[in-house]
Amino acid sequence: PAAVTAAARDLLLNICMDAKHHKREPGPEGQLYGQCALWKENACCTANTSLEAHQDQSYLYNFNWDHCGAMPEKCKRHFIQDTCLYECSPNLGPWIDQADSSWRKERILHVPLCWEDCEQWWEDCRDAVTCKVNWHKGWNWTTGTNQCPQGTMCQKFKYVFPTAADLCEQIWSHSYRYTSYHRGSGRCIQMWFDPVQGNPNVAVAQYYA
Repeated sequence: PAAVTAAARDLLLNICMDAKHHKREPGPEGQLYGQCALWKENACCTANTSLEAHQDQSYLYNFNWDHCGAMPEKCKRHFIQDTCLYECSPNLGPWIDQADSSWRKERILHVPLCWEDCEQWWEDCRDAVTCKVNWHKGWNWTTGTNQCPQGTMCQKFKYVFPTAADLCEQIWSHSYRYTSYHRGSGRCIQMWFDPVQGNPNVAVAQYYA
């Protein structure tokens, strides 16, 4: 039984999900761009995907951050980092779940995000503006990019998402879970880390696997 358990655990480690832009398996990517460079030693994303993750109107999903006017740069960097984590991280195996959408077979669900990462995301975005709580669905796509659906109103994040937990858990259909775990605790996934110190999320994935 121990061997079976170990084998099952290993299947959750160092893997890429089956989704639109992910590589089949992780490996080194020397040219990862900008904020995605944290994962260049071992990545599920290609250099091209990492570059597109930084575009305002990226071909990755034709998603427009500025659907209610320009998103402040300090807020946008969190969404870029969130995209880099999703596309590049090989350490999300324990939270990979089946997805029934045309563009991906798998997604992440309830990834325990470190308290600081979630709180800082909310703090830097509280005055940004949006018209929707869940950004995964319900947009008007008639122009080929996401627009606010009829009858919705653009409001500041702090009214749409009254708490950091609301933002992190609701914006991507519970892809993330708000936690009280702190960075370096080995119990939560970091969106931001210093690659010189190594990737702290490796140990977190091992713990949950």
